[in-house]
Amino acid sequence: MEVDIISIGAHPDDAEVGTGGVLVKMKKLGYSTGIIYLTQGEMGTGGFPELRKKEAVRAAKILGVDLVVDLDFGDCRLEDNYKYRLKIAELIRKFKPRVILAPYPRGGHGKKQSHPDHLAAGKIVVNAANYAMLKKLPIQGEPYQVSAIFHYLLPTEVPPTFVVDITDEFDIWTEAVKAHKSQFQNPAKQYDYLWFLESMVRGYGNHIGVKYGQGFSIGEPMKIENLFCLIE
Repeated sequence: MEVDIISIGAHPDDAEVGTGGVLVKMKKLGYSTGIIYLTQGEMGTGGFPELRKKEAVRAAKILGVDLVVDLDFGDCRLEDNYKYRLKIAELIRKFKPRVILAPYPRGGHGKKQSHPDHLAAGKIVVNAANYAMLKKLPIQGEPYQVSAIFHYLLPTEVPPTFVVDITDEFDIWTEAVKAHKSQFQNPAKQYDYLWFLESMVRGYGNHIGVKYGQGFSIGEPMKIENLFCLIE
């Protein structure tokens, strides 16, 4: 099975939070979509692995994704190492995504520091995409090159390279996020995460003059043949 665009998250809910609206939009445009979770999210304040997996399955159905892969690299123990690079490279070769969405691999400082698992996930994906092209590594499948990796979960000090309008997809995105009830509708948590997440997509939408958006960073220059593809 080949999938056009795959969003990779460190924990169940990362891909939904940072890319859910975009996945819905790409599906509407006729592209196949998928999500890969690197951990079970077992260290989350709310929930436990079995519950979080059920929530993730529910969210994936709401988003209409074609593929869900559930890995167990260890919540709060995720690291960019040879073993994990090989596993993700193998999945890249297997599903042949043209585009991968992955957490931003560099964090802020102090209280603004990104979750270490998010940073590790971004680094694993970047390095795995490189591994997927190398012939001599012990990876199943034929060498394959991803066309682009776009990063989400950007630190507050990092401006997005581009923002996707998800105004029409906002309601579905919200429903998918709410499917992770243990994380975002947990009365034991004092913080209003749903308000924060809506504020985030409103902020990105404001960048491009729409109501809601999701922002991404590009790690390297992109080849452009026609400037008008950037405005159409």
